[in-house]
Amino acid sequence: MLYKKYFFMFILSFGVCVFSNGSAQQRYSLDGLIEPSQTVKIASQVDGIISEVLVDRGDIVKKDQVIAKLDSKIQKAAKDLAQAKVEFSKRKVQRNEDLYQKELLSVNDKDEMETELKILELQVRQAEVEVETRTISSSIDGVVVERLLSPGEHVGEEPIVTIACIDPLYVEVVVPAEKFGTITKGAKAEVVVDTPRTRRYSAQIIVVDKVIDAASGTFGVRLMLKNPDYILPSGLKCKVTF
Repeated sequence: MLYKKYFFMFILSFGVCVFSNGSAQQRYSLDGLIEPSQTVKIASQVDGIISEVLVDRGDIVKKDQVIAKLDSKIQKAAKDLAQAKVEFSKRKVQRNEDLYQKELLSVNDKDEMETELKILELQVRQAEVEVETRTISSSIDGVVVERLLSPGEHVGEEPIVTIACIDPLYVEVVVPAEKFGTITKGAKAEVVVDTPRTRRYSAQIIVVDKVIDAASGTFGVRLMLKNPDYILPSGLKCKVTF
C-alpha cells in the first residue's frame, strides 16, 4: 500500500492524470494574457458641443448610464414649438367636431384637420428624438479607460470616452501546434495570477482556433474568466494550466 501511495504522488508530480479506462492526459501550463472581453469607444450620433461629461477615467459605469450630454437648447425649443402646434390642432379638431355632427363641416375638411394633427404629432416625436440623441449613454457595463473630450469641445465622429468590459475577462493563450486536439471548447482550465499574491481561478475555454499559424507553429485559445467584483484588472500576465 505504501508503494502504491508514493507511486501515485510521483505520477501527480509530473502532472499526469490516470483514468479508470487506462488513458492518460498530460497537464501543462502556458503563458496567458488577461484582457477586457470588450472595449467600446463611445461617440455621439450627431455633431454638437459637449455641455457635460459625467464620468472620468476609472469610473465604473452600467449599461444605459448617461455619460455625456450635448448642448440641446435649440432642439428643446423646436420640441416645445412642435408641441404647441399639436395642442392648437387638437383644440381645432375638438371645436369642429360639433360642426361635423351638425353636418356643417364636410368629411374632407374633417379628414384634413385630423391628418394635420397626426403630422404635427409625428413632428413632436421627431423633435423628441433629436433631443434624446444629444444624450450619450454607455452601451455596456464596464470601467472608463480614457476620457477623450471635455465640456465645450466639439464632437463629431471622434469618441468621447473609452469603456472596457472587465466582467467577464478574456484570457488569451498562444498554444504550440503539437497540442492541437488536446484542448476542447467548453472545457475548464486553471488560471494562476501572481499579483500581488498568487490566486487561482477557474476559467472556461470559449474559443479554440481552427487554423494554425504556419510561421510560428501556434494556434490561439481564448478563455472566459468571471470577474463580478472587478477584483482582477485587465492587462495582467498569467499562467494557464490545461
